[in-house]
Amino acid sequence: MSKVATRFAPSPTGPLHIGGIRTALFNWLFSKNQGGTFHLRIEDTDKERSKNEYKEQIIKSLKWIGIEYDGDEYIQSKKIDNHIKVANELLKNGHAYKCYCSNEEIEEQKKRAKQKKIPYIYNRKWRDKVESDAPSGVKPVIRFKSKIDGSSILKDLVQGNVQIDNNTIEDFIILRNDGSPTYNLSAAVDDQQMKVTHIIRGDDHKINTFKQMQIYLAMKWDLPSFAHIPLIHTTEGKKLSKRDKASTLEDYSKIGIMPEALRNYLLRLGWSFKDKEIFTLDESIKHFNLEGIGKSPSKLDISRILSINEHYIKNMNEHDLYNRLSEYCDKYKEKIGTNKRDKINKSLLFLKNKAKTLEDIYNNSKYIIFDEVNYNDNDLKLIDEKAKKIIADFNNEISKQKELNKNTLEEIINNLINKYETNFKGVGQPLRIAITGSKFGPGIYDIIMSLEKLDIEKRLSKIIL
Repeated sequence: MSKVATRFAPSPTGPLHIGGIRTALFNWLFSKNQGGTFHLRIEDTDKERSKNEYKEQIIKSLKWIGIEYDGDEYIQSKKIDNHIKVANELLKNGHAYKCYCSNEEIEEQKKRAKQKKIPYIYNRKWRDKVESDAPSGVKPVIRFKSKIDGSSILKDLVQGNVQIDNNTIEDFIILRNDGSPTYNLSAAVDDQQMKVTHIIRGDDHKINTFKQMQIYLAMKWDLPSFAHIPLIHTTEGKKLSKRDKASTLEDYSKIGIMPEALRNYLLRLGWSFKDKEIFTLDESIKHFNLEGIGKSPSKLDISRILSINEHYIKNMNEHDLYNRLSEYCDKYKEKIGTNKRDKINKSLLFLKNKAKTLEDIYNNSKYIIFDEVNYNDNDLKLIDEKAKKIIADFNNEISKQKELNKNTLEEIINNLINKYETNFKGVGQPLRIAITGSKFGPGIYDIIMSLEKLDIEKRLSKIIL
């Protein structure tokens, strides 16, 4: 048996979709599990819509989530001569024919099919005509001569055996009248020439698979194995599209989802191994198989993504987590000043508490990152005259201390609770708002201990003036 080879073949006509990333992941993990190779093919034959920026985004997305392809990218547009050569062989061997139908004729056929409420299938008008019947001055398309009788069976490694009546597959175009090849021809030729052994893709490609299988059989090529993965749906049960929010990796990266967390989520989206939820990269490769892929569509669940991301945040050592936070801030927020790095590093143990994303940690850290406090207006209204007195007394007490520690802080706060006949929140909340600008955030002791005493005094003084 030949060495396993898989491929991921996106079109650079828009940002890479989260469903595409999962398809790439499944192909990559399967090939690595089998000791094979995984290739990236850029299907850029749609000249009008293909853009280099999307190709770069595809490559960056795969790299970001940790998927490494073997060799260079395979660029489909550079292989068009090979596709045309195969089309001419099919024509020569009687498996294809020239069709001279005008656009008006085709539109009329489609209109009639619509009126009868049946799927449009080209009427095969030119299938058996001779060349001498061809009208002059008309450039034909070349159509594949699909099977008419009987049925075909796709031995799908995920869906099981799928049977289709051959007469439901039209004589599809393989070369347009400008001489350019169509998707099904190009994909089949590329897969054969790349020696792809397993084609793993979304189950919306099933009809394409039946067409491509016919090209393989007509050319007497060995058929690859096929596996069709159920699609990803939105929470409403609709097919996820590029227009949906949270459909590209950038959507996740900018809110602070980490690549290994998203990769872990996508692995488990429609695939299972026993009752295991969290997988290291090595475990993913070791356990991945096609048998574990379910047959039903999966729903994208942002709350589950956040939960897995929180798990990774909790279990990552603080040094690595700080580096992730720093990279995140460099890209999406403000660069962390060199004079703030140690403070944030030392405080990450509590700054990451209850954080589901890197953005949450950033928000918790803003009072350290910025010297000037940005006050939430609604929270500021909570600081009444009594709260100002509490802040003033607290400020007065800490000014007497050479250094602040939890014991001295507890004693000062407990005394203020008794003096003003309030509770811990009655003292802690005004202090948190004064120091950080918000009533939400880390515990008050952690906040105070993470800043210099002079910084605390300066911030408190600003509120009581």
